[in-house]
Amino acid sequence: MSPDTIAATPARPTERTKARARAARNRRFLVYGSRVVLLVAVIALWEILARTKAIDPFNFSMPSKIWEQIRDWAVHGTAQGSLWEQIWYTLYEALLGWIIGVLGGVVLGITLGRIRFLADVLGPYIKVLNAIPRIVLAPIFLIWFGLGPASKVASAVVLVFFPVFFNAFQGAREVDRNLVNNARILGASNRRVTLQVVVPSATSWIFTSLHVSFGFALIGAIVGEYIGATKGLGLLVAASQGTFNAAGVYAAMVILAVVALLTEGLLTFAERRLFRWRPSEPGTER
Repeated sequence: MSPDTIAATPARPTERTKARARAARNRRFLVYGSRVVLLVAVIALWEILARTKAIDPFNFSMPSKIWEQIRDWAVHGTAQGSLWEQIWYTLYEALLGWIIGVLGGVVLGITLGRIRFLADVLGPYIKVLNAIPRIVLAPIFLIWFGLGPASKVASAVVLVFFPVFFNAFQGAREVDRNLVNNARILGASNRRVTLQVVVPSATSWIFTSLHVSFGFALIGAIVGEYIGATKGLGLLVAASQGTFNAAGVYAAMVILAVVALLTEGLLTFAERRLFRWRPSEPGTER
């Protein structure tokens, strides 16, 4: 092998790595660009159809009126107070319900996943409770806790708890038995096995449920506010519906979508930071 060949050999992996990084970057730009184009196309088509009366603008409104409604709320406030107060009120209820539901689901899921006797005893009752349409509990919570945030938090908790519970339970059951046995051989107690082996192994299962569960928390808060509240985005939806203000209904939905997307982004960022050791799956972006 000539000196020139030896000198050129180390550069090959570097060029290959750069090419892969460049291809990944180009693909990201293509994906994000396609998303923007699709969104703009849908909004433009909606606006055109509404302005040409191809669809009824009274019922379907139009993006320009929705934007005007959001701007009006942001500048002049709503009948219930400032827009930011309504957003914070709903977000507070959803966050509190989400935290309580996640903690309860994780603790009970890990516990029943580790203690088979409790799982056998409580399993049928949990399945029955899970089979109940939980949205219909919102009026009951309103009767119990009144128009304040407690009834909305309760609605969020019952929607969040079950998906988190079942993922935590399955994660605890799917732990590699060799890891558990090795920990026991090294003298680890049941508590240490649970905290240092089972919980870390189940974390990926739990994080999977977190992405879905916060959306459920928002749904619980919004439904509770829609049925009866003094503040919140759900109340804006109900008030807009009561005055046949389609733009107001869509405007509240757009604000909710933005809040949900921002929260999803934060959860994704936290997951990537926590699971930096996990390799990316083929064909996925991480």
